[in-house]
Amino acid sequence: SYSQVCGRVTGYQYGSPDAIAAAELHNNLNAAYIDGVSLTCGNPRKHIWTFIAALQENFFYSNGVQECPCAPNSPVTPQSFVGNDYFCESGCPGNAKARVFYTDPLWDGKQCGQIEKPCCQGPDIPWFHKTFNFSTTDYIELRVCGNQEVTDEDVPVGFYEIYVK
Repeated sequence: SYSQVCGRVTGYQYGSPDAIAAAELHNNLNAAYIDGVSLTCGNPRKHIWTFIAALQENFFYSNGVQECPCAPNSPVTPQSFVGNDYFCESGCPGNAKARVFYTDPLWDGKQCGQIEKPCCQGPDIPWFHKTFNFSTTDYIELRVCGNQEVTDEDVPVGFYEIYVK
């Protein structure tokens, strides 16, 4: 039984992820509500942490909805079930192309561009910590989410470690 979860996830940006811009799936924890990684437990799913992959790290593209919700003047906000329990980062310093951006791993709080700097200011990044107001024996599920074809966007996971107490 556990009531606390902590850990870290390292991913890489492939192509052009849209952060939380997918409006049709936006408020459904059981769907691809973000481009990135979702950490949940239980059935029905309970949110633990969200790792959002944004489009670009140095400037807003178009209307900015493909960028991190923690970026200054961002037009998007995280879903209510996510709250502040998320990290957001991009690995792309310029134009997103159909390639993996290995030189800037996601959610490590390093190499943060101009608009994502506030997203990298958390005191514990890359570590997340979540305390529940209940104990559970539920399995923990790590899902890679995306609302478009993997030829356009993907978030390959390079590393994860998860601990429970």
